[in-house]
Amino acid sequence: MGLLSKKDAALITDPFADNNPITIQVLGICSALAITAELKASIVMAVSVLFVLGLGNVVISLMRNIIPSKIRIIVQLIVVATLVIIVDLVLKAFQYELSKTLGAFIGLIITNCIIMGRFEAFALANGPWRSFLDGIGNAIGYGVILILVGFFRELLGSGTLLGFKVLGDPIEKTGLYAIGYENNGFMLLAPMALIVVGIIIWIQRSRNEALIEDN
Repeated sequence: MGLLSKKDAALITDPFADNNPITIQVLGICSALAITAELKASIVMAVSVLFVLGLGNVVISLMRNIIPSKIRIIVQLIVVATLVIIVDLVLKAFQYELSKTLGAFIGLIITNCIIMGRFEAFALANGPWRSFLDGIGNAIGYGVILILVGFFRELLGSGTLLGFKVLGDPIEKTGLYAIGYENNGFMLLAPMALIVVGIIIWIQRSRNEALIEDN
């Protein structure tokens, strides 16, 4: 017997493709547009959401039978705000420059539709283990898109990955720059993030026609 049942495994695998939070549910778009000009920022945001959503789902699940229905949203906000404060403090302690780059967007994890949606739709109705898997699955699905967008935006917009020059030196004209390549500055603008996400959505639906909505 495997560690996970088929239903439990689906909680992790479905958000990768058929039920991806960004490309299918169209949630968490704001951060995908705002912080993906750099791959490092994309990775940190993905890990932050992984921590908040995975642990938050477990906390809400453990409390689900004692949370009064009328104040459940307030309780959910308190839980996610506490976890986000922890993330923010850790970033300021160990990655201060990056925390300044991300700025308010770490705080805005509190209002991320993906997190509140999973609390409300899943954690309040399921046990801690399945809620944890659901949180991890949706966070990874969200993070994969962020990292993909950040990868292409930084590579094509700056010629770097994680700050390292991978296409050559644009000043000294080495690598690809020696044959006339130029960085595409438009890739660093927020609208290009939307275009990259759109291309990912197009590729995803072209590979799985069941995802195409009927007009």
